[in-house]
This record gives sequence, structure tokens and C-alpha cells, in this order.
Amino acid sequence: MERNEIEVDIKVPNQTRYLSLIGRIGEDIAKELVRYTGDRDTLAYHLNLVLTEAMVNAIKHAGSEDSDNLVHIIINICESELTIKVFDSGQGFDINIIPPPDFEELEDRGRGIFMIKSLMDSVSYKKMCDGNILEMKKKLQ
Repeated sequence: MERNEIEVDIKVPNQTRYLSLIGRIGEDIAKELVRYTGDRDTLAYHLNLVLTEAMVNAIKHAGSEDSDNLVHIIINICESELTIKVFDSGQGFDINIIPPPDFEELEDRGRGIFMIKSLMDSVSYKKMCDGNILEMKKKLQ
């Protein structure tokens, strides 16, 4: 790790009651990024949103309902980029075939991924040997 690099490694039970905690961690990280030249309050809100949505997806869609499972999140900040990795042990899905949400409908399928893609600079979802990884990147300069 570089001298100016920060890595936060979080593991929480596969339960929605930890959503606000994870969101607040994202907010606090954004507010501490002194080298970020943009609006830190907006970045804080966006990180709260993408972390919360990614965790909801890991719990609801990609993971099992077994609360013994953990949601594993790694947040890495280097000089020019912030990377968030969310690991899940579910069957996964193809992020590229999820249609944009129909905001007229009450059902919210696809809204989380749509928001994540619109707020982050790059988003990928890959299968690994023991699960899946949602990787989101945001340029800081």
C-alpha cells in the first residue's frame, strides 16, 4: 500500500439492519478526502447511496437469505481513485442485461444498479471461484 492509500475492509452479517452503518462509513470517508477537489457533501451522499444499494443487492439478489453469511466490502482510496468492492456468495447475475428501471412502476427492480452506474465512473460485476464481486470506481480528480 502506498503512503497516501487508505483501505477499509468491512464484514457485516447479511442483514439489512447494517445498511445505515455501511452508508455512514461511505459518508465519513468522503468527508475526510482532503485531496478531493469536488463537492465532498455530494460525494458523501453518492457513496452512501451506492454502498447501501450494493449491499441491498448482495443481500436480496445475490446472496442467500442465510443471516450467517457475511457481506464483505473493501473500500480503497489511492491518489486519484476510490474503489469499492462488494463480495457476495450468491449465484450472481449479468449486470449488462439489466434493463433501465421503469420509474412509472412501483416495483423497483433494476433501480439500484441504474443508480450505481449513473453515480460511479465504472462498474463491473464478475464471477469468482467462491462467489461474485461488484467493483465500482470513482475518479477523485
